[in-house]
Amino acid sequence: MQYFLDGYRSGDPRIQPLAKGRSTEQGPLPDEVDVLIVGTGPAGLLLAAQLSTFPEIVTRVVEKADGPLEVGRADGIACRTVEMFEAFGLAERMTAEAYWINETHFWGPAPDDKARIARLGRVQDVRDGLSEFPHVIVNQARLLDFLLEYMLNSSSRLQVDYSHEALKVDVPEAADERVNVTLNTPDGKKTVRAKYVVGCDGAHSIVRQSIGRVPQGHGGDKAWGVMDVLAVTDFPDIRFKCTIQSADAGNILLIPREGSYMVRLYVDMGNIAPDAWLTKEQVLEKAQAVLAPYTFEVKETAWFSVYRVGHRVTDKFDDVEDDQMESRTPRVFIAGDACHTHTAKAGQGMNVSMQDTFNLGWKLISVLEGRSPASLLHTYNTERHVIAENLIEMDTRWSRAIGAAQDSDDPQAAMKGLAEVQRQFVINSEFTAGCATHYAPDLLTGDDTYLNLATGFPPGRRFHSAEVIRLGDAKQVHLGHVHRADGRWRLYAFADMVDPRNQGSRLNKLMDFLASEASPIRRFTPNGADPDAIFDVHAIIQQSHLEVDWADMHDVVKPCKGLLGLRDYQKAHAPVLGTDQDIFDLRGIDRGAGALVVVRPDQYVSLVLPLDGFDELTEFFSSFMLEPS
Repeated sequence: MQYFLDGYRSGDPRIQPLAKGRSTEQGPLPDEVDVLIVGTGPAGLLLAAQLSTFPEIVTRVVEKADGPLEVGRADGIACRTVEMFEAFGLAERMTAEAYWINETHFWGPAPDDKARIARLGRVQDVRDGLSEFPHVIVNQARLLDFLLEYMLNSSSRLQVDYSHEALKVDVPEAADERVNVTLNTPDGKKTVRAKYVVGCDGAHSIVRQSIGRVPQGHGGDKAWGVMDVLAVTDFPDIRFKCTIQSADAGNILLIPREGSYMVRLYVDMGNIAPDAWLTKEQVLEKAQAVLAPYTFEVKETAWFSVYRVGHRVTDKFDDVEDDQMESRTPRVFIAGDACHTHTAKAGQGMNVSMQDTFNLGWKLISVLEGRSPASLLHTYNTERHVIAENLIEMDTRWSRAIGAAQDSDDPQAAMKGLAEVQRQFVINSEFTAGCATHYAPDLLTGDDTYLNLATGFPPGRRFHSAEVIRLGDAKQVHLGHVHRADGRWRLYAFADMVDPRNQGSRLNKLMDFLASEASPIRRFTPNGADPDAIFDVHAIIQQSHLEVDWADMHDVVKPCKGLLGLRDYQKAHAPVLGTDQDIFDLRGIDRGAGALVVVRPDQYVSLVLPLDGFDELTEFFSSFMLEPS
């Protein structure tokens, strides 16, 4: 964490100085805003957290509930989501409180006695090396607390306007007119005019309905009972994630919760009438039948719900029809459950929802800051719609495998079905960890032309972090953790084999170019801004940190910035040598030629280029960035 750039200040460094023109009290909802976020689920608050660090962008968040969520709802946090939360500085707190899923166990009818359940398999939940972070369980309400605190600590002191229900959204024909949002507030109806509206208001989204978008897919009458309970049991795997399938009573997904005592049960209640309701007693009775002959005595129920969810993807995630994309740019977006719904079996809903708005947030910032044209916003639907479709396909396969194992009357077929459940878990592990997203080559993502220079950083995939040693202070850190949720691009320059103290090295020639008037950094960084305000450049040499001093590095990675013109000592790095953790080996960097890895503000790799790929780098950024006026 870096602070004191603009002078010493006492107190908690996570609390940012209040921006000029802002107040510690947010005040009533204004008539006009830049971005109006509807809904305070994970997708909405993650977007709000990103925007809160830009006080010049007027952002407001409305929620129909009268206060923040206190208990229940989603709880599974994928590895990729923890990586994302690291960009907000929240990963350490989250993992400290969370339950860590280390293994997943598979239970089914015992081969010698179908009336009993037995453990039939166990697998490591996340394969080694997939992420530096674990798969964890955190109450959604607690996750939202982290984001609400981040917003409040930001320079804009952003807070939620509770008891504000969106009734309808009207998009005017004229492109230069704001979107009208009608709200029901404690003081009566109110209309807010917004440049952009983002509907994060759930599966029954008013924003989605207002722009005529339709969920497509299939649903059913199958119901799930969900219980967070404190219980006494002799079931031996109560502190392991388990899929449990009995011969006749149904199936359970069991998730241990944070705090070491509570556990969540997702109980498959089968097909029931659309207007039917279930009590917690009925759900518990079903769960006890599945777990038999083990006992399960509930001492307290912290939360209970019943829900029916189908597999659906909304036809489009913004308000622009395909045949209008050349003449209009989006002004209304939807994210999260407003876009895609599925079962809880794969635990992906909250995770994919937050990835939606992590994708959208930096693009809104770029347009509202004047860095990019509004046409950049078309890429949100292009990129995220296919991810939602992939999610539904995976969840359908997983649901089918569980259903086949459960529904078969043939003992041998049932055993094969249970084996298929375990196989599906293993082959889908990268997806459930959140690390399978792969954006196709397009405006913001290059192709694999130069992938041979850095095989571990394929364009379109998330930047897979590894440890390095900072030259400035010899601290061992994860390279990917320099990435903040601040709308900046990262350029990671992995040095060629020539000593970086040699001015003729490819690394230094790249740095000379980046410092020149022709470079994208100089072209697209506003006059008077810090040299790393838009592009954050890092160099990774091949030598030991004991051989090369920080002072020997190029000035591009030793910028002076801030009100006091202070040097940044955290942009030059060396590999962790003498171990199997050398980043050049781990990520397949060509030691002879080196490589330049360009990473988007949402942590996804855009390009792998040779260190002398000046023209390609310039052409890439020129295609979607605007020079400051």
